[in-house]
Amino acid sequence: MSALLEGLFNGISIGSVLLLAALGLAIVFGLMGVINLAHGELMMLGAYSTFVVQNVFKGFEDIYILNVFQAFRISLFDTYVLFALPIAFLVSGLAGLLLERGVIRFLYGRPLETLLATWGVSLILQQFVRSVNGLLVISLIVFCLLFFGAMTVLSRRLDWERIRNLAIGVTLPLSLAIAGLLGYLLSFNPVLARPWFSARNVDVTAPAWLRGGLPLLGFQMPYTRLFIIILTAICLLGTYWFLNKSSWGLRIRAVTQNRQMSACLGIPTNQVDALTFALGSGLAGVAGCAISFLGSVGPNVGQNYIVDTFMVVVVGGVGNLLGTIIAAMAIGVANYLIGSGTFALISGSVEALKPLTDFFTFFSTTSMAKVMIFALIIAFLQFKPAGIFPPKGRTAEL
Repeated sequence: MSALLEGLFNGISIGSVLLLAALGLAIVFGLMGVINLAHGELMMLGAYSTFVVQNVFKGFEDIYILNVFQAFRISLFDTYVLFALPIAFLVSGLAGLLLERGVIRFLYGRPLETLLATWGVSLILQQFVRSVNGLLVISLIVFCLLFFGAMTVLSRRLDWERIRNLAIGVTLPLSLAIAGLLGYLLSFNPVLARPWFSARNVDVTAPAWLRGGLPLLGFQMPYTRLFIIILTAICLLGTYWFLNKSSWGLRIRAVTQNRQMSACLGIPTNQVDALTFALGSGLAGVAGCAISFLGSVGPNVGQNYIVDTFMVVVVGGVGNLLGTIIAAMAIGVANYLIGSGTFALISGSVEALKPLTDFFTFFSTTSMAKVMIFALIIAFLQFKPAGIFPPKGRTAEL
């Protein structure tokens, strides 16, 4: 019984991580119909944002905001999570907003093109994290100021539509040349040329109040996983309130069901698209902040979750939050109980289930458990191809 309870708790914690990661994807993929393969990289940006905030707060380990006779002390460093979460949300949300404004808005209604475009963006973001340094950042800032500044000034001309292609053809290579020349001139500075992260993995240290665990019924529940479960519940409730109780949530649901009618009623559909994508990307950043406490952070950390998050969204039903919750918990619990050997242990202890012991023992590894989960999902989709809660009404026609 103790092993089963421990397996259920660990499975729920894994399901919470999947749910937190899939929450943003459920909005982007479920409500907008965009297949965003760069979702994992948005999680990666959130994880690296947490790492940067942690490094900033490392200098405040000896500054205590609460010190009760040295028995209960909280340093300023222990509060960095409270700052890392909103910063991770903002960084990933801003990256998602730039992605939507620069790429996705030209590809709505063409899911195959969005898949290929976001796959290319994911590769770019991975290489960006490996190579980013002061030189690259300065060059990018100079290029954006020159190019977009020139576009803003020239767009005010009355004959802008006539000279638009010519303006882009002149300002784009000129801005690239100036930014590249500046980067070359500054490349002799070793401080600016040093990579910020490189290809190596980095570690995020959990604050003191997230270390250890809570003993219960013969096993220990780590505080880190309890924190992720609580964080997932808060994000889920916040997302539900935003989509169902706020005015912008009403606009998002209206545009999702009927874009043409929403535009006729005066709803700014372009702003709604941008906000929806930014919200989903920001939630991916929060998920990245959470997974940074579970292991090392590297350029490929997002790739470990992207397939599982798509499975959660598809099995739960596109755009359905309740289905996403059920699918995440079911996949997380089944994955851990099978992969950890808990099913094999239970079947061996119950006389009627002993013939299944060898079967579950064969799948009692992480990789083989994932194979079995894939097989079960394929079988499930044969009977429920639209997921647990299939979309209804106009949404089903999109």
